[in-house]
Amino acid sequence: MNYTSPLRSGFLGSLFATVVLLAAPLHAAEVSVHKNPKTGLLTWTSEEKGFSIELIQLMPDFVRAVYSKHDFPQEEIERIASYCVFGSILKNTSEQQLTYKVSEWTYTDAQGETKPVKSKTQWLQEWQKVGITFSWTLLPDDVVFEVGDWQQGFTTIKVPRNEHFDLNYRWTLDGVAHTGTLKNLSCAPATLEQPQ
Repeated sequence: MNYTSPLRSGFLGSLFATVVLLAAPLHAAEVSVHKNPKTGLLTWTSEEKGFSIELIQLMPDFVRAVYSKHDFPQEEIERIASYCVFGSILKNTSEQQLTYKVSEWTYTDAQGETKPVKSKTQWLQEWQKVGITFSWTLLPDDVVFEVGDWQQGFTTIKVPRNEHFDLNYRWTLDGVAHTGTLKNLSCAPATLEQPQ
């Protein structure tokens, strides 16, 4: 006896095919991970729908050196160095206007909790309370990109140094909102391993 599944024929087959097509991503992100052969530090790059984001692990001592050079109080230097800090490069690779707001970005920690990414505006408000007026280095948090525009700066995530997490980011391209996720990110180690 031959049996033909209702999912393979007729109305249910068409419905199933439609559901599968709607659930499938139309454009998957191109994600690459690069390991610096000298330092072992990692860089993640994702390119999708006219938006490119690159995150580069930064050592805590590098972060300390940057802010020490600008005469930050030692307590504030240690506070930002305790974060997972990435050098970030964002680009508009489309032929349309692009916007993003870091206040709309989140990260999901190893326990599955989703938390907001700390923005430049939040850092500056905290720093102003202790008399710091320096505003460079941090990734601008509310930007309009014209065609070909790009931006760079630090992105800060508050997770333990040895934990992995996912970064969930949003951008708008010609008025249409998009979302992306960089999975299994990790902080730079506290110190580099010495070559043997």
